[in-house]
Amino acid sequence: MPPIRIDTIKPKYAAALTQLQRDCFPSLADHELMNEEHFLSHCEIFPEGEFVALLDDKVVGLGSGFFIHFDFDHTNHTFKEMIAEGYYTNHVPDGEYYYGADISVHPDCRGMGIGRILYDARKELVVRTNRRGIVAGGVLPGYPTYRKSHTIHEYVGQVIAGNLFDPTLSMQLRNGFVVRGMLENYIEDTNSDNWATLIYWENKNYSAKEHGANTVSD
Repeated sequence: MPPIRIDTIKPKYAAALTQLQRDCFPSLADHELMNEEHFLSHCEIFPEGEFVALLDDKVVGLGSGFFIHFDFDHTNHTFKEMIAEGYYTNHVPDGEYYYGADISVHPDCRGMGIGRILYDARKELVVRTNRRGIVAGGVLPGYPTYRKSHTIHEYVGQVIAGNLFDPTLSMQLRNGFVVRGMLENYIEDTNSDNWATLIYWENKNYSAKEHGANTVSD
């Protein structure tokens, strides 16, 4: 199998990324999905933070996001609010955190380690630019199987404990993320009844003294 190659976002990928959204997230409402116009905006706003996974030059994955300031004492937000309706214009070049807006891997290519490669690309950016860490809202595609026997909070607790498996949250936990809370009405998603986890990965190399010295341009 050819190796997976990571490139930063470019306009030539916009159409393929639009289709990738629909292939990866069939349970999301259409208005929650991004399209070519959004991806072209990402090319202008913060291309250094948008990682495209390629297999034989075919787009098979995406890890995207932007820098923000984040207050863990006031965490409630919706996906569309945070991502500025999909355009990522909330990007703050000196933001202390990277907000992980999207991790997607084509269904035909799952199990190949692409998700880990994309998470590692984000972590490398965060460490290199001296940010505090990565914040994100995580969907819960495995919940429908347990909806009749578990509340969403019980389900998440069981996944964290290792007693249940969720395709998204279990992978995030393996990649060093922790759950810092739950986000109600975060995204219109039939799988998770619109709930999401608030997940966080800490950059243990962060230096408050040096923050801003390596700010990536906007």
